[in-house]
Order: sequence, then structure tokens, then C-alpha cells
Amino acid sequence: MAKELTSDQSKELEELLAKAGKSAEIIATYDQARVDRLCQTVAWAVTNKQTFLKLVDMGIAESGLGDPVSRQGKRFKIRGILRDALREKSVGIIEEIPEKGIVKYAKPVGIIASLVPTTNPDLTPGGQAVYAIKARDVVIFSPHPRSKKTTFETVRIMREALEKEGAPADILQCITNPSIAMTQALMARVNLVIATGGRPMVKAAYSSGTPAYGSGAGNSTMIIDETADVKEAAHNTMLSKTSDFGSGCSADGNLIISDKVFDAMVAELQREGGYLADDQERARLKKVMWDNEGHRLSDTVAIAPQQLAKAAGFTIPADRKFIMVMGEGIGKEHFFSSEKLTTLLALYKYEGEFENALDMMRGIYEVGGKGHSCGIYSFNDEHIHRLALAAPVSRIMVRQPQSKANAGAYNNGMPMTSSLGCGTWGGNIISENICLKHYMNTTWVSRTIPEDKPSDEWLFGDFYDPELDR
Repeated sequence: MAKELTSDQSKELEELLAKAGKSAEIIATYDQARVDRLCQTVAWAVTNKQTFLKLVDMGIAESGLGDPVSRQGKRFKIRGILRDALREKSVGIIEEIPEKGIVKYAKPVGIIASLVPTTNPDLTPGGQAVYAIKARDVVIFSPHPRSKKTTFETVRIMREALEKEGAPADILQCITNPSIAMTQALMARVNLVIATGGRPMVKAAYSSGTPAYGSGAGNSTMIIDETADVKEAAHNTMLSKTSDFGSGCSADGNLIISDKVFDAMVAELQREGGYLADDQERARLKKVMWDNEGHRLSDTVAIAPQQLAKAAGFTIPADRKFIMVMGEGIGKEHFFSSEKLTTLLALYKYEGEFENALDMMRGIYEVGGKGHSCGIYSFNDEHIHRLALAAPVSRIMVRQPQSKANAGAYNNGMPMTSSLGCGTWGGNIISENICLKHYMNTTWVSRTIPEDKPSDEWLFGDFYDPELDR
């Protein structure tokens, strides 16, 4: 049941919505060149190195989560989003299919409520602002309370950039004192909700009564078969696992490794900075990372491996970049086979046929992470194909650092985004990267074409009996 707003909250909400409505009327009149220029100024305002690094430091200081070094690279994600946006049309006719007599026109969706996660208080607003402006939408951001000042500053910078171009600053707005009640009330009043974050946030968005895009929980699992280049696999694992201290839902959580390369892979992981915990250390880690029911404890999320080890009561060398544990089993009672969201991953060994790796993969996704992503290090196309057929996920990365590839990279074709749809597996409506097309309504204009009506013999094949159709 939704909580009642205070009088101050009600006043703020009404003001936000009124300003958003006026700004929506104005931006809807802009032509393609105008919105493209606004996308560029907003993106540059937050992704220039000096500004973004200040926002990164501010966000980590405010929330206590994340790595100040690797998080800096997220500014290139906003630049990638800008690249994708600039290459597409979003005003007037955006697609023509002459052979079908179809012409498509883009229209704004209107006012968007964006729920911002605490781990990306700068990336999420920056990236979503580009797509929203490109689609001629307006956005009201609802920041996470733990990093609200950083989100507010990010939005302030983008508003300033809009004003310099003579556009309404209120195309982008931010709730100043976020709360569950305020977010729920906002979601109920807008035209679209985009929820990037944990399961409760996404569930609330889908329960708001407003059309919504959400993302699902991750539990990214990588298969390393006998054909893998273990040096490449280990290096990419390190890049993915250490990015922002493993806070991303795409960060590698589980490695399923062929027994034929297992020892070599572990040795390479150690060369890349991995610390292999012994049985006693694994037990201590389990105790501090989950409660007795298997619920992840927030104090161990997105922290350095030394800090994680210290919380568990042991120490690791200063040069170690992540912690590894041997998987004790797969299932809901085996907590290490669930999502970790920190600088720790579980190692599993499979023996014999590749189908055994697929069985382990299936078991892990029964624990959690269905719909999100997995990956494979293999040069066997048949193995890649079989994984694609079997995995209950929306995206599979082949020989790539998962957390840097899932949401789009400059060397793959995934649409750039900060929000990953996980299909019905993950409780979402789409199994795609949320990108420009999801920020627009589309009007289809249809003209007649030569009749396209196949024969009954073609339609029904061997089942067709003309005697029954007389």
C-alpha cells in the first residue's frame, strides 16, 4: 500500500510535474538537428574527464561504494550512448519499408520517471538523458537516497548545459528528497518508468500502473571450455570482476571450467591478481556475505577484496584484485552459486562432455540471474551454439569481459545502455538492452500493396484437404 506524501512532498511533486509538462510541450516541437545538438551538449557536460572524475569521487564518497579508478571508465559508456543516438532518426519519418507499404514516424513518450541506482548515480542519469532528449522526452530522476547528492549534481550540470543552448532546463529534473513514497507517487503520474537497480525497485515500477522498463538480477556465469585461451579468459575475468569492485550485475560471478584447463586457468587467474581462499576462509566469507537464509548482506557489496577479507577475519596481500572460492555445490542452499555483487567469484570444475557444463549453468540460473547474461570462452562454434540454445538469458558474450561488454562496447554490436532488460525470465517485458527505440512511441502509416495471399496448399501443406474446404 502506497504511503501518503507529506505536504512538502506533494508540493514538490506537483511542481516537478507541472514544469515537466511545459518542457515536454516545447521539446516536442524541436527538429532533428536541434535535439541532436542538445544531446551533444548534455553528454559533453558530464563526460568531459574533469567533470566526470569529480562526480565519480563525489559518488563514492557519498555512498561508500565502488572503485574510484575503474568507475572513471564509465564516462565512455555515455559517449557510446551518444554515438548510437546520433546515428538514428527520432523526429518525423524514422523508417520506410516500401515493399510492405509501411512508413514509421517517431513520437515522444512524454514524461519519464527514472529510478537511479546507488552504484551509478552519474552514469545512469547521463546516459538516459541523452536517449530521452533524442526522443524528445523529459525526465524526472528519482535518485537513490544513499547517493542523491551526486545524482542531483549530475542533473544540475546537464540542466545548465540545456540552458546555455536556450532549451528549458526542466527537460531534466531531480527529486531533492527521495523516499519510497515520493518515488511511488511519481511513478503513478508519469508516462513511462525506467527502473535500473535491484529487484524491489523494478517490482515497484511494474506495480505502479504506468508502463515500465526494468532490469533483472544478474548472476553472470562464464563457461571456459577446453579450447579456451586461458590467458585471455583470465585477463578478461579480472577486468570484469574488478570493474567498480564487482558492483555491476554483469560482473563475473561464477566460472565453470573444463577439467582439461582448470589448473592452468586458476594459475592464470592468480597471475591476474586473484586470491584463492582456502576452505576455512571460504566459510568465513560465507558468514559475512549472507545471513542464514541466504540474503546478501549489503556491507560486503562493492568493496575491495582486502576489505572483504578483513570483514571475514583474515588478510590478503595488497596486490590481490579479487577473491576466488571453490564452488561447494550448486543450489539455493549453496550461497556462493548466487549473485555476489562484489570482488569475489566462485570456481566450478566440469568433467567430460560439454553437456555437463551446460547442466551446471542451468543449475546456477535456477538459483538466480535468469534472463540476465552469461558468457563463454571457446573457439568451438558448436559449443557456443549449444550454450545459446540452452542458456535462459538475454545476452551471451563470446570471449569478452562480461561487465564491460553486456551493455555495449566499442568492439561489439550490443546497443549502448546502462539498463539491461531480462525478459520474462527476469520479470521484465523486454529481453533487450534498453536504448533509443524504447524511449519513443511509433506511428505506423500503411499503404496498400499488391495482394500477398499464399495458396491454401502452401499454408497448410500436407494437412490441406480441398474436400473439407468446399
